[in-house]
Amino acid sequence: MNVYILVVDDEPDVEALFRQQFRRDLRAGRFQMEFAPSAPDALKLAAEVRDPSLILILSDINMPGMSGLDMLPKVRAEHPDVPVIMITAYGDAETRRKAIERGAVGLLTKPIDFALLRQEIDTRLERAA
Repeated sequence: MNVYILVVDDEPDVEALFRQQFRRDLRAGRFQMEFAPSAPDALKLAAEVRDPSLILILSDINMPGMSGLDMLPKVRAEHPDVPVIMITAYGDAETRRKAIERGAVGLLTKPIDFALLRQEIDTRLERAA
């Protein structure tokens, strides 16, 4: 089964960073990563990838137009079983509260702790197997 992780971020260098961090996993075919530069694009991509192959969504909070927090309830309504982890440069208590209230399972702060993220991905892969 092909499993997908959807990464949503308006910064163009994020895709290169994630592909570099997970290059061995991607080459080995453990999972595939899809990238969306905006929340509306992410909603379209998520609609194309059917459950259970979509195992995780990672989304920046601060993006032009629709923010990650605005996207969160929409994507959770369409994919209630797919966990969403929000990513932000501002990991304050209020941002965390808003993210959790809207359905996020967690919040990562930038710079991203890729060892922690890898553990989260491994957990999701085990559950999908």
